[in-house]
Amino acid sequence: MSRIYLDHNATTPVRAEARAAMIAAMDVVGNPSSVHGEGRAAKALLERSRATVAEAVGASGADVVFVSGATEAAALALAGRGLHGSDLEHEAVRAWVDCDLPVAGGRVVVTDPARSVVQLANSETGILQALPEGLAVSDITQGFGRVAFSYAWAGVEQVFLSAHKFGGPKGVGALVVPQGFDVTARLRGGGQEMGRRSGTENIVAIAGMSAAAAAAQDDLAAGRWSRVAQLRNILEEAVADAVPQTIFVGNDVDRLPNTSCMICPGWRGETQVMAMDLAGFAVSAGSACSSGKVRTSPVLTALGYGDDQARCALRVSLGLETTEDEVMAFADAWCARARRMMAA
Repeated sequence: MSRIYLDHNATTPVRAEARAAMIAAMDVVGNPSSVHGEGRAAKALLERSRATVAEAVGASGADVVFVSGATEAAALALAGRGLHGSDLEHEAVRAWVDCDLPVAGGRVVVTDPARSVVQLANSETGILQALPEGLAVSDITQGFGRVAFSYAWAGVEQVFLSAHKFGGPKGVGALVVPQGFDVTARLRGGGQEMGRRSGTENIVAIAGMSAAAAAAQDDLAAGRWSRVAQLRNILEEAVADAVPQTIFVGNDVDRLPNTSCMICPGWRGETQVMAMDLAGFAVSAGSACSSGKVRTSPVLTALGYGDDQARCALRVSLGLETTEDEVMAFADAWCARARRMMAA
């Protein structure tokens, strides 16, 4: 039996465009900090990639700092600033902020945007946030390429993203920060990335990220995610008909088009993941970075769910290539097991 991958919020398959760009970049042998011809060729590739990522996110090239991913970008943007966030944020953000912003109706309540951090989209539930003007920092990792966003009109001081969430390789991301903003480098050495992040740039991964970013924006502009939203709705309708006790987190507010967080009372999330894995489906019980940790999701707790409910959550996240047959196969398999569990 072929397996069906429904965990795109954890990571996405590498796009063909990104794969081709990385293969081509492997032939660029120079160090982009070297001044000879080979180094200049590598530098040119780096700066073309920077310009492509900047255009995709709605920034200027000088605003883009390449890093190893969203976790490093969060540390670079947030460390030592004493900003405020909510428990809806990813652990990489919660590690650096005071999580004291309240949540009401799924939305973060912000009174001082210049001292606050608000994510664009939640990885566990898909719930979207309205970013207030003048916000200090936003994690756009889950939303980039899936919902409309532009740094140029968002009114946010800094944002960050990670390539493997939109078809690029793992291990590369970017912090978008305005020129002249004082960022304290966490990695010090050769002064690469405009002195904000030392270390020789991974131009192979960066080339893959830039190709994926451009392709992701093309797909968004072409409306391809509207079909994914329809599939997500088909899934939830099938589950609701067969197992009406199921709770769909955030289905009454704006969500990412691909994400369904389902709570099946009495059936622990990790048990669901294992059962579906054995049945040939890849899904998760929450953020991939939290998988295997025996604790209640702070995200679901912040949304008002009790421990017993939160521990019974399952996340299904679809991709652009997901088919209706795959969605219905999952719905049939999950519902059959849910009914057996409830009858036991």
